[in-house]
Amino acid sequence: MTDSWPHELLHWYRAHARDLPWRNPPGAALPGGPDWPYRVWLSEVMLQQTTVEAATPYFHAFTSRWPTVSALAAADDADVMQAWAGLGYYARARNLLACARAVVERHGGRFPASESELRDLPGIGDYTAAAAAAFGFGRDAVVIDGNVERVVSRMFAIATPLPAARVAIRAALTPLVPQGQAGDFAQAMMDLARRVCTARTPRCLACPLIDSCAAHKAGTPGAFPVKAAKKARPTRQGTAWWIEADGAVLTVLRPAKGLLGGMRALPSCDWRGESAPPLAGDWQTLGVVRHGFTHFDLELAVQALILPAKPAMAGEWLTLNAIESAGMPTLFAKAARLGLAADDFRENRAA
Repeated sequence: MTDSWPHELLHWYRAHARDLPWRNPPGAALPGGPDWPYRVWLSEVMLQQTTVEAATPYFHAFTSRWPTVSALAAADDADVMQAWAGLGYYARARNLLACARAVVERHGGRFPASESELRDLPGIGDYTAAAAAAFGFGRDAVVIDGNVERVVSRMFAIATPLPAARVAIRAALTPLVPQGQAGDFAQAMMDLARRVCTARTPRCLACPLIDSCAAHKAGTPGAFPVKAAKKARPTRQGTAWWIEADGAVLTVLRPAKGLLGGMRALPSCDWRGESAPPLAGDWQTLGVVRHGFTHFDLELAVQALILPAKPAMAGEWLTLNAIESAGMPTLFAKAARLGLAADDFRENRAA
């Protein structure tokens, strides 16, 4: 292992950096003004548990509709949750609003530059604080995400399983971060991880760091990072109810706290087994949709009922044409597609 590899990596990055809408070109001065840290922070929140390809259209939509953190802070909660629909992990959207409003209230609409002040904002942890400080303000922060963990664990052949290995990864990386280039250095490792040092079948012969990589020298780059054995996720069952009347479907807003909090959805049980429908009637099961959450998988049966008139129930009735653009999260969008496709069910009820 030589200490020259960070500079070799930066040299590679200057030639191979990805062009991303929230990324400053390598070696370029950061844009001035408060809007750049906002864009960096917004992208980092969107990229949590989400690919670049999935996040990019949402990033463009958000920055077009809410170009500043002050504009986002003033947005209606329901509008933001609807705009976030489909991106997943909806607690991020709630934290997004809370953080934007805290930046306006505490810092006059300008993100603070220090990691400690950034960590004090809602929804910002160690990684996001370091990323915002390095990418948004040019600070010498140590930025470590899953991509960086993979590169560093291979460079040093760190055999401790994750997540315990993070202590050794940080200790190995911290003294090597080039002063004044922490942002480029972290993003170089991220690009290397995506293009060369991939999770499966790393392309070692194309790697600019091959001569310094301990895992390559050992002939086992694919063995790193070492991961602890996964625990099996439980499967839960539940029911969603498609209630249709006069060409409209009943929708509800889920409670602000909890899974899919604040999102528009079909009425549903608590996902812990069978539950009685919200009103009596000749219900028909349209099918089952499956969805994975962080800690469990869900099998959601979709039951439908068509009524001659709208009953007095809490919620909002949306026309069939409006359902697909209602901003439902992926789980309920899947359920709604079953309802929209149930033409035979409608014909039988009309007969």
